[in-house]
Amino acid sequence: MEEKRLTLRENLASLDRLQLFPVLALFLLGVVSIFSAGAGFDGRGGGFAVRQLLWGGLSVAAFLAVLQVGYAGLFSWAYRIYLFALVLLLGVIVLGLTVKGSRSWFHLGVFRFQPAEFGKIALILALSKHFCRYPPLTLPSFLGGLALAGVSGWLVLLQPDTGSAMVYGAITMVTIVVAGAPWKYPAGIIGLMMAAVPLVWQFLKEYQKMRIRVFLDPWADPLGAGYNVIQSRIAVGSGGLFGKGFMEGLQSKLRFLPEPHTDFIFSVYCEEFGFIGAVAMLFLFGMLFWRLLETGMRTKDSRAKVLIAGISAWIWFQMAESIGMSIGLLPVTGLPLPLVSYGGSSLLALSIALALAQSVYISTLKTY
Repeated sequence: MEEKRLTLRENLASLDRLQLFPVLALFLLGVVSIFSAGAGFDGRGGGFAVRQLLWGGLSVAAFLAVLQVGYAGLFSWAYRIYLFALVLLLGVIVLGLTVKGSRSWFHLGVFRFQPAEFGKIALILALSKHFCRYPPLTLPSFLGGLALAGVSGWLVLLQPDTGSAMVYGAITMVTIVVAGAPWKYPAGIIGLMMAAVPLVWQFLKEYQKMRIRVFLDPWADPLGAGYNVIQSRIAVGSGGLFGKGFMEGLQSKLRFLPEPHTDFIFSVYCEEFGFIGAVAMLFLFGMLFWRLLETGMRTKDSRAKVLIAGISAWIWFQMAESIGMSIGLLPVTGLPLPLVSYGGSSLLALSIALALAQSVYISTLKTY
C-alpha cells in the first residue's frame, strides 16, 4: 500500500524545532553582523543586510519546496542532479566571472550564483545513493565512490577554489566512513595525501604557498599575505569578554579588516560581542550538530544516514575552517561561515540541505 504523503502544513507541524531554532538564530546574528561590517564600506551595511534578507526569503521558499518533495523524492533524481551540477561546474570555468583570480561565479544580472555551493548538495545526494547501492566494503566499490566525488572536486580545483574543494573532500571522507568502509581504506587515502604533500607543493600557485607560510608565521609578510590574519586576530582579541558593542568595532569600520562581511564575519562579531558572544554562537552551532546527529542516528534508512553525515561534515568543516582562519589557527581559504556570512549561494544551498535533514527527521517520526 502506498504511503500517504504529508501536506505542507503537516510537514511544518512536524519540523524539528530544536534544529530550526539555531538555524534562524545564526541567520539573524549574521544579518546583524553584516549590517555592522558593511558600515565601513561608505555606509553600505544596510544594503548588504537587505540583500541578505532577500536571499533569506528565497531560501525559505527553497526550503519549503524541498521539504515538500522530501529526501526520498530527491534521491530518485540524485544522479541526474549530480550530472547537472557537473555541467554547471564545467560551465563556470568557461563562462564564469573571474573574481580575485578564481572563475567561480555566474553573473546573472543583479546577482551572482556560485555552482560549487549547489555542487555540495549534488555530491552528498550522489554519494548517499551510490554507497548504499555499492557499499564501500571492497576496494573496487571504495575507489568507485572516490572517482565519483573526484570529478566534481577536480572541476572545483580548476576554478581554482581550494576551500570548496576541501569541503568536497571532507564530505567524501565522512560519507565513506559512515557508509561502512573499513578504516584501512580512508586511512590509506589520508596516508597517501600526506605523502604527496611535497609533490603537491610544487604545483601550488605562489599566492597559495604564501597563505601556508603566513599561517605558520603571519609576520613573515605583515603588509601582504599576512595582513588579513594579523588584523583578524586584533579584531577578535580586542573584543575582550563582552565586546565593544554593536556598531562599535573599529577594525571593520576603519577598513583594517579585509572582507569583513564575508570571509572574516566571525572577527567582526567577536570584536563587537566579545568572548561571551562567541561562546553563544558556538553553542548554537553545537545545538545544530546535535540535532543533525540525533536525526542521523534515529533514521533506519541507510541512505538517509549517509545524507545526514554528509550535511553535518559540510557545515562542521566550513564552521571550523572559517572560525579557525579568523583566529589564526588554520590557513585562510575564504570559506564563508555557514548561515552567518554574507552570500546568497551559500545560504540557499544550506537551506536546501537543512530541508533534506528536516525531511529525514519527519520520516523518523513515522517509525516511533
